[in-house]
Amino acid sequence: MRKISLVALAFIAAAAPAAAFEPVTVTSIVRTADLDLSSADGQRVLDHRIAQAAREVCGGVSDVDLEGKNAARHCIADTIAAAASQRQQVLAAANSGTPIRIASAR
Repeated sequence: MRKISLVALAFIAAAAPAAAFEPVTVTSIVRTADLDLSSADGQRVLDHRIAQAAREVCGGVSDVDLEGKNAARHCIADTIAAAASQRQQVLAAANSGTPIRIASAR
């Protein structure tokens, strides 16, 4: 069985007011070639990697910035939720051997 080589997660983050700057697209690559996506363990590792990628694209903020922390939490949750349907496509593609690249923008 051939496995998918990678999945891309992208997130558009507004670092400043929209009138001042254009949104920035941040992308993280989730590698899957080393995973057996037909197993529960492989899918669990994929989920962990997707969550880590979401944390990377959403960025970190200082613990004293409560508004920023809440925004980052929402960003992570939204990014993982957006990747959920794409995750299913990756699992289906793994069984068919067809690689796909996924981008999620917000």
